Amino acid sequence: MIKNFITFIALILISCGGNEKNSSGNVKLDKKVWSKDLVTAAEEGGYGFEKLAKDLGFTTYVWNEKTDKTYFGDPKAKKGGTLDYIHSLFPRTMRIIGQNSSQVLNSRTISALCYEGLLSQHPTTLDFIPALASHWFISEDKMLFKFRINPDARWWDGTPVTTADVIATWDLRMDETILSPAEQITYGKFERPVAESKYIVSVKANSINWRNFLYFATMALHPNHILKDLDGTAFLEEYAFSVIPGTGPYIIREENIKNQESYTFERRNDYWDKESAFNRYKFNFEKIKVSAVKDNDALQYEKFKKGEQDLFNVNRSRRWIEETDFDATQKGWMKKQRIFSEKPAGTSGYYFNMREWPFDDQRVRYAFCYLYDREKMNREMYYNEYGMMNSLYSGTVYENQNNNPFAYAPDKAIELLNEAGYTKRNNDGWLVHEETGKILSFEISIQKTSAYMVTPVQQMFKEYGMDMQIKFIDYNTMIKNINARNFKVCVLAYSGLIYPNPEGSLRSELADQNDNNNVWGFKSDRVDVLLDEYDICFDQGRRIEIIQEIDGIFSDVHPIAFSIARNYSRMMWWDKFGYPEWMLSRYVGEFWDAFYYWWIDDVKEETLKIAMDQGKELPLLDIDMKYWPKYLLENN
Repeated sequence: MIKNFITFIALILISCGGNEKNSSGNVKLDKKVWSKDLVTAAEEGGYGFEKLAKDLGFTTYVWNEKTDKTYFGDPKAKKGGTLDYIHSLFPRTMRIIGQNSSQVLNSRTISALCYEGLLSQHPTTLDFIPALASHWFISEDKMLFKFRINPDARWWDGTPVTTADVIATWDLRMDETILSPAEQITYGKFERPVAESKYIVSVKANSINWRNFLYFATMALHPNHILKDLDGTAFLEEYAFSVIPGTGPYIIREENIKNQESYTFERRNDYWDKESAFNRYKFNFEKIKVSAVKDNDALQYEKFKKGEQDLFNVNRSRRWIEETDFDATQKGWMKKQRIFSEKPAGTSGYYFNMREWPFDDQRVRYAFCYLYDREKMNREMYYNEYGMMNSLYSGTVYENQNNNPFAYAPDKAIELLNEAGYTKRNNDGWLVHEETGKILSFEISIQKTSAYMVTPVQQMFKEYGMDMQIKFIDYNTMIKNINARNFKVCVLAYSGLIYPNPEGSLRSELADQNDNNNVWGFKSDRVDVLLDEYDICFDQGRRIEIIQEIDGIFSDVHPIAFSIARNYSRMMWWDKFGYPEWMLSRYVGEFWDAFYYWWIDDVKEETLKIAMDQGKELPLLDIDMKYWPKYLLENN
């Protein structure tokens, strides 16, 4: 049971229309005016703390017009309108904590729009900036952190955010019954937070770690006044497909969640931080509707072309090259660009389950990679739009340049398979183990939308006697099986991080547990030692060396047949939007940024309507947009 170890005086909520709660704790929002806490003393975090902060050792972010510019949104932005977006998936859960909550959908939409941490990071410099906390303190030994929560911060239902919420969120993440062991590894590095007062919370690290402050400061908070009545199991059940109240600029009402179909964000007029310099020009859409069209990429694209969604992320190179030249794009009604950024490429490819035959044998894994002709696929299928991925940290300073690139080499594959005992073929042409008589046959479960990528690989293997059988299933079932380690090999992708955190996917103790990112069953004593050193290393140069060594060890074991990589996003959108000159942010660099920074431009929307009615052309854009590469050159 998550316990409430602190009591606090609730502020009086003055409402013009009253609040009506539904069963999930969501609130039908009217325009409200919340009274201020004039009781809590300044030294305890109340109003006036700003004048005492420096003497108490606290710091905050000082606005810098030169570096901040429009990076927190464009002053030309306007509020209003609805953004319609269609995704190929529906979230496995609406929660952002606990089992099945690690999807990008959860982190890029639900978490980013509905919840906040104590601090955030500057989108360009990565400096810490205020969020729920206005000031922070780091002890000289970097083992003790303190945060002063802004007394104006409010949950959706008007309840003040206090130190009790920080403690309750930590308790939830440390509860093993949420079935997310990586949470306990991350937040188990801290002692239980302590309420110094109503608005000042402190936390001690169990050991020094350069990431400790980052992870605790940006931990998305959940409300104690709801969590105090739930244990981890009840939390998983209660909020599987409803949304626990947050503090963020958008709310998802229970009635606006249509399971497996769509969910809608509504912008909150009473968002507590809407007038701050960090948020004033962000979160502009009145509503954001995310619909799901599962396992039918063609239908999703056709709906976009018909105007049923506003923007489209073009993942397929063939589509980008051959299927985006039509009347609407030729006349400029629909825009398309490759938008370059510094977003980490992430990790994608064929993930092996090394716990089970046949991929418990490194020679079979290597043979798979030597037969997987990525270069040919890039030439013949992807129009040379990609580079080859040979690392967990492709295209970054952390990549080990000595990693085996596994260029197509069938002779090496045959030699390795012979060494592994697969020396003969049966009457059907499949390799058979000389001792066990076992056919080298395994199943891969994929979505139908992935068939165009996997079927050619299946044919490559067939030529050399390796039988990869394809089974079509929906994404959620596939992920459920992967999390339960019920697979031989799968096609998967992990998003990249600005600061690598290999612990959650490479720590040996996770290898034999379910529901974490060590899907391969990777174990290495040396990597465990390096992970421990990485945690306590404050020298960025040495951290790079550590990750490069880890990357090299991982590559030698080779739990992944790495796929392909690109450092840009291919986007299309109907020409009714305004956006900052940089379009997508420096390190996110994905279409999700449109949710946070774009807006509907009334003039553009009307101009588009007239142009379409009259068949007139609008200006075209250059195909490549390189704001951030130019920025990098100018500032280095």
